[in-house]
Amino acid sequence: MRKNSFKLAMIVMALFISAACFAQAGKVNNFRIKRGTNISHWLSQSEQRGEARRLHIQEDDFARLEELGFDFVRIPIDEVQFWDEQGNKLPEAWELLKNALDWSRKHNLRAIVDLHIIRSHYFNAVNEDGQNANTLFTSEKAQQDLINLWYQLSDFLKDRSCDWVAYEFMNEPVADEHEQWNQLVAKVHKALRSREAQRTLVIGSNRWQGHETMKYLKVPEGDKNIVLSFHYYNPMILTHYGAWWAPIGRYYKGKVHYPGVLVTKEDYDAAPDEIKPELKQYTEQVWDINKIREQFKDAIEAAKKYGLQLFCGEWGVYEPVDRELAYNWTRDMLTVFDEFNIAWTTWCYDADFGFWDQQRHTYKDRPLVELLMSGKPLEK
Repeated sequence: MRKNSFKLAMIVMALFISAACFAQAGKVNNFRIKRGTNISHWLSQSEQRGEARRLHIQEDDFARLEELGFDFVRIPIDEVQFWDEQGNKLPEAWELLKNALDWSRKHNLRAIVDLHIIRSHYFNAVNEDGQNANTLFTSEKAQQDLINLWYQLSDFLKDRSCDWVAYEFMNEPVADEHEQWNQLVAKVHKALRSREAQRTLVIGSNRWQGHETMKYLKVPEGDKNIVLSFHYYNPMILTHYGAWWAPIGRYYKGKVHYPGVLVTKEDYDAAPDEIKPELKQYTEQVWDINKIREQFKDAIEAAKKYGLQLFCGEWGVYEPVDRELAYNWTRDMLTVFDEFNIAWTTWCYDADFGFWDQQRHTYKDRPLVELLMSGKPLEK
């Protein structure tokens, strides 16, 4: 009789613990975000190491962002800065990430840790024939390696409050097939949930987190601690005018207009022949706030479908672009963000799309900051 009573008690206790864990996993975090910026080209996309990297971002940067009115940051990190080729941790980068998250919390900035580039996947790793040159989506080992990176990150970050720190487990996926990305999302989501049942996870759509592919994204069902993410730099001829890495920015030297038809027939005719196929669309379409609303539609509908926060993780204008055009576009973007409660982080804080000059320790574009802060703040 005692044995049966003990067995029954153990079953009841197990059920109680299971129910408690389920309740905890079902709790919606207070990871509330509205307006932020990317702390880019520091722990990601940078060759700086040692003293230069350590001094590049300091506590005063986070204090400045809080004072300006930002409420969160996105912190891109790269595998090559955190692990060597044998998979050993590189301690200095981990210490810098710890400092960044400590400073974020101290200055009331929520933070998204974004695994930006890994050895098996880089968003610009495309062959000249346009084919995907990454191994992540065709290699089981590469996918398990990604999961193992997040196991280690989770071990390092798991004690951070779920209300203050979120994970974006990969930036701008470029799978050949949308279903390849959906299957990886399910796999990494399951792995992370086995370690952290409640952490907010940021998940983007395939093909550079494009707004137009959001409708193909399969979001894990029943998980309300997910933020849906897309990136937006349209029209590229405006946001990347003069950008050496983008063909349209590198070769087009004519004028750009916004709002309205972006390129006149005269400027189109004078443009190099090799970019005319891409350039032609800008002579035919009117680009304005209504065009932005139209292009956001799929992302907005996906967020409504799943009942999740929508987040534009990257948007901005290259620094050399005419500032009046940049401000016109930025103003329209902010209006649409506010209309549909879309959180955002500009690309970026202090690099070539940024508003802060880290070398001179002054603002590169104070009017841009004032414009960014003119929209709706996070509701308290």
